[in-house]
Amino acid sequence: MSNSQIQKDYYRIYGKWPGKFFGKSLMNPNFRYIYFLRKASIHKKKSFLGLLYRAILYHYQTKYGFQIYPETQIGEGFYLGHWGTVIINPEVKIGRNCNIAPGVTIGKTNRGKKAGVPVIGNEVWIGTNAVIVGNIRIGNNVLIAPNAYVTEDIPDNSIAIGNVAQVWPNENATEGYISNKV
Repeated sequence: MSNSQIQKDYYRIYGKWPGKFFGKSLMNPNFRYIYFLRKASIHKKKSFLGLLYRAILYHYQTKYGFQIYPETQIGEGFYLGHWGTVIINPEVKIGRNCNIAPGVTIGKTNRGKKAGVPVIGNEVWIGTNAVIVGNIRIGNNVLIAPNAYVTEDIPDNSIAIGNVAQVWPNENATEGYISNKV
C-alpha cells in the first residue's frame, strides 16, 4: 500500500486529484477513515507509526461504526458511500474501484463447503445492508443490490438481487453507480 492509493481513494470521493496538502478533505468522515486505514496498512503493526495509526483508526472505528482492518487487502479507489456500520473480515480481498454502502457485512463462514471469506473483484457496487459470506468469488463489474444475501459466486458483469441473491447478467451492471474510476 502506498500514499498513491490514498490519492486514488481521494479522487474517487472528490473527482479531482489532491494538491500537495489535502488536510481539509480529512473533514469528510469517510475519507478520514480510509486515510487512517491506508496509513495503518502501510506501517508495520508494532512500529511506532503503525501503533499510532492503529490507535487513531480504532478511535474512528468506534466513532463511525466501520470495522475494516488494516490487514484487509483493498484495491485503490475504495469508496465508502456514507458512514455507518460496515463490517469486513480482515482476510477479505477487495479489488479496485469498489463502493460499499452502510450496513454491509462481508464475512467469514467457519464451516461447511463454503468455509472461508469472499474475494471481491474490481468495480463492484455493494448496496445498503447487503451480506456477502463464505469462500466465494464476486466478479468484476457486479452490482449487489441493497439487502441482498450472497453465499454463491457471482460472475463478471452481473446484478445480484434478493435473499438468497438471484443473479442476472448485465454488461452495464455498475454503469452510473461507480464514478471517478481510477
